[in-house]
Amino acid sequence: MTTIAGTNPYTGARLDPVAEESTPADVDRIVENAGKAFAYLENIGRTGRAGLLQVIADSLDLNAEELIKAADEETGIGPARLTGELKRASYQMRFFAEVLLEGSYLEAAIDTAGETPMGPRPDLRRMLQPIGPVAVFGSSNFPFAFSVIGGDTASALATGCPVVLKAHSSHPRTSKISYDIMAAAATNYGAPEGILGIVFGQKAGTALVSHPLIQAVGFTGSLGGGAALMEAISRRAQPIPFYGELSSLNPLVVTANAASERGSDIGAGLAASITTSAGQLCTKPGVVFVPQGPEGDSLVAKLSHELSSSSVSPLLNRRIFESYAAITGALDDQEDVERVATGKAPDEGGFRVTPAVYSIDASRLRRETVEECFGPSAIIVRYGALPELEQALSMIEDSLTLTIHLGEDDDDLAHRLTELGKARAGRIIYNGYPTGVSVSWAQTHGGPWPSTNSLHTSVGATAVRRFLRPVTYQDAPATVLPDELKDGNLTVPTRINGQLNLPQPSA
Repeated sequence: MTTIAGTNPYTGARLDPVAEESTPADVDRIVENAGKAFAYLENIGRTGRAGLLQVIADSLDLNAEELIKAADEETGIGPARLTGELKRASYQMRFFAEVLLEGSYLEAAIDTAGETPMGPRPDLRRMLQPIGPVAVFGSSNFPFAFSVIGGDTASALATGCPVVLKAHSSHPRTSKISYDIMAAAATNYGAPEGILGIVFGQKAGTALVSHPLIQAVGFTGSLGGGAALMEAISRRAQPIPFYGELSSLNPLVVTANAASERGSDIGAGLAASITTSAGQLCTKPGVVFVPQGPEGDSLVAKLSHELSSSSVSPLLNRRIFESYAAITGALDDQEDVERVATGKAPDEGGFRVTPAVYSIDASRLRRETVEECFGPSAIIVRYGALPELEQALSMIEDSLTLTIHLGEDDDDLAHRLTELGKARAGRIIYNGYPTGVSVSWAQTHGGPWPSTNSLHTSVGATAVRRFLRPVTYQDAPATVLPDELKDGNLTVPTRINGQLNLPQPSA
C-alpha cells in the first residue's frame, strides 16, 4: 500500500507518512456517506447551515497553532503569511454564513397565476437549490484558503452540498489536521459523518470525480492536472460541471504618463508583488508592459534595485522548484530576452531559488515567449506607441486579472485599456497590484480560458452559484414548497410578479 507523506521545502527531506492512499473501496464508501448526508444539510435550512459554518470557523481559530506549524513544515510559506491565510479561511466560513442568512443568493421569484399578454399563466415559484455531493481539490499554494478549509468547501457547505476533499500531496498532514478539526466541529454540532470526507492519492482523485454521486468538482491547480480530471469526467455517463482555476499571466500595463509621474513607486511595488509568497500566487503579475524611453528605464532600474535585495521563502515542492529552473533557464538562453533584475542568491538546501526579471522588446514578443511560471519571476515587455502595446497584449493568454497604471491625463487611454480588460480578464485593477483577493460580495476570481473554464467566481458571495441549480414549482400545493417560496413568508429578497420585495427588518 502506498503511503502519503509531504516534503519539507526548507530541507528537501521527506516527512513522516500521514495516511495510506485511498482505495477505490474507500472512495466509494466516503462518497456514499456524502450522498446519505445530503438530506441533512437541506433539512437544517439556511439558519442551520450558517450555524455549522460559524462553529467550524471557531474551531479553526482555536486550533490555529497546530495548523500553522504543520503547514509551515510542509509548505515553507512561513508563519506570518500562514497566520493571515488561516484568518482568511475562518473569515470565509463566517462570510458565507452571512450570505446564507441574507438569502438573496437563492434568486427567489414568484409569478402568481393570472392573465398575461400571452394568455393565462400558471402559478410559478422558482429558487436555486443544492445539486448534491461535490468534490473539492486543494491547491498547493494555499494550504488553508484554497484547500480543505477553503472557499470551495465553505461555499459548497453553505449551499447544502456535502463535500468530499482530495488532499493535496504537498501538504497532506495539514489537509488531514484541517479535515479532522472540521469533522469534529460538525459532529459536535450534530451533523452526520458524511457531510465531509477526505481521500488521499492521485488515483483516488480520479476515482472521486468518476463516482456517479459526485455532482460537481472544484479545482485549483495546473492546466495539466485540470485536463486530466476533465478527461476522467468526460468518461462519466452523467456529465457534471468542472470548475477549474488553472493558469494566469495577469498582465500589468504601465502607461507612459504613469511611468513619468511615479515610475519609481511602480517599480518598487512591482518588485514586492512579483516576490510576495515567493511568486507562487495565481494573481502574480507575470508579464509587465513598460513604455520605452527614459521614464520606463527608470522604472525598470528601480525594480532591479529593489529585487537585488529580495530573498524569498522556498518554493512549495520539487515539481515547482524544477519547473522554475527550467522556465528561467530557457529565458536566459533566448537571444531576444535579457535578464534585467536578479534577487539575492538563496541559501543552500531545500527548494530555494533566486528571483529574476527579464525584458523583451514588444516587436519581438511571441505567444510562446511567455508562460505561467510559479515562482518569483516576470517578463517586462517594452513597447512604443499604443498600437504596438495592443498587438503585444494580443499575444498574452486571457487571465484572471489585468492591471492598468494610469497617469493624470490618461482618460481616453483608460477607457481603451478597460475595454481590452473586460474582454480578457475577470478583474481589472487600477493603479495597484493584482496580488491579494478580498473575500466580498463584489469580488470576481475567475476569467476567460485558460485562467478558468467557468463563468463563475471561486471567491466571494457568488461562488455559491457553482453548486446550485434552479427549480421551478408550478401550481404547487403550499405543503411541498420551500419555506422561502410560501405566501406570507418573505424571509429573503424575492421578486414577486416582477417587483423586488425585501424582508422588513426586525423591530
